[in-house]
Amino acid sequence: MTNDPVGDFVIRLKNAGAIKKGSVSVPHSAFKYAIAEKLKDAGFVKSIEKKGKKARKTLDVTLKYDEAGGHAIQGVKRISKPGRRVYRSAREIVPIRYGHGALILSTPKGVMTDKEARKEKVGGEALFEIW
Repeated sequence: MTNDPVGDFVIRLKNAGAIKKGSVSVPHSAFKYAIAEKLKDAGFVKSIEKKGKKARKTLDVTLKYDEAGGHAIQGVKRISKPGRRVYRSAREIVPIRYGHGALILSTPKGVMTDKEARKEKVGGEALFEIW
């Protein structure tokens, strides 16, 4: 059992891409599904699929690669951790890696990327940066 399901999820995606795996299967939760949807919208994963029933639900995430075979996820930096939550107001949200990355936030309006949060003028818990 992991104490940090979000950190475990994003590191699994990064590590699977490093060894050129096609997809990753992780235990399902609604929060992880919302994060995966935002990663799909931002262009870091190809597709998401829910599998299984009741307690054995899993989330199958198909990874995205470019024409040269490079993984779409180059790096991940966990910001808010179980021992230290980090919150950012709408004015504190800045572009990640000159706009080539994304900051994933958990806001009162749901999980959002940094671009969406700036547009909606809403802040929240900064979960992780991905580029």
